[in-house]
Amino acid sequence: MNAQVWMGILLPFLGTSLGAAMVFVLKDRISDGVQRMLTGFAAGVMVAASFWSLLQPALNGAEGMGRLSFIPAAVGFLVGIGFLLLLDNVTPHMHMDEQTEGPRSSLKRTTKLILAVTLHNIPEGMAVGVVYAGWVAGETGVSQAAAFALALGIALQNFPEGAIVSMPLRAAGMPKGKTFWYGVLSGIVEPIAALVTIAAASAVVSILPYLLAFAAGAMFYVVVEELIPEMSEGEHSNVGTVAFALGFVLMMVLDVALG
Repeated sequence: MNAQVWMGILLPFLGTSLGAAMVFVLKDRISDGVQRMLTGFAAGVMVAASFWSLLQPALNGAEGMGRLSFIPAAVGFLVGIGFLLLLDNVTPHMHMDEQTEGPRSSLKRTTKLILAVTLHNIPEGMAVGVVYAGWVAGETGVSQAAAFALALGIALQNFPEGAIVSMPLRAAGMPKGKTFWYGVLSGIVEPIAALVTIAAASAVVSILPYLLAFAAGAMFYVVVEELIPEMSEGEHSNVGTVAFALGFVLMMVLDVALG
């Protein structure tokens, strides 16, 4: 793999790590309003990335099927939803809106929080991997700039996500250094998932449209199941909606301008 691919794979992980580092800068707890704003922004970025960087190339890559060109996008999307639904049910984790409850929170709850965010990072890593595989293969019309736009967009939404991981752990009484490393480790799954996906996609170039849509479905599952409910909780939930719109527009601009 060339340097551009490695940079794209590692960029989202860098975003998570920088977000986790906010534990050294911010107060011990993020306010509910700020957390809703960060979650809404992340959701907006993921929805826009799912369409412009994943579903649209999947449709373009299947143009040779004529009126049936929707099949890879539809099938891959639904399989992606099903995969995350299965993973969500077999993996013991807490949802992101379940906060730890004070300095004596059990290790079990802390572990579940980390598992929740790690679970969310899997489809993001897969998305980056399959887009870069599409660019390298040259089969789906994905450009290098479009692949980089997706990686950059996911890195931007990973920044608040990294903070959302580390800050609740700090509020529960965990030392800052330890919470930072937990945040970093929650993001390490992304480059791993990207590398595995690139290896698999390179071996099955003919089904890249299905894989692109699969990654989109997996990301949509995370948005609908976790991020949207969290950003809409409590009073003044319109903050999350506005942040969602800003994240969506930013990712759309990045993808169109760079693609």
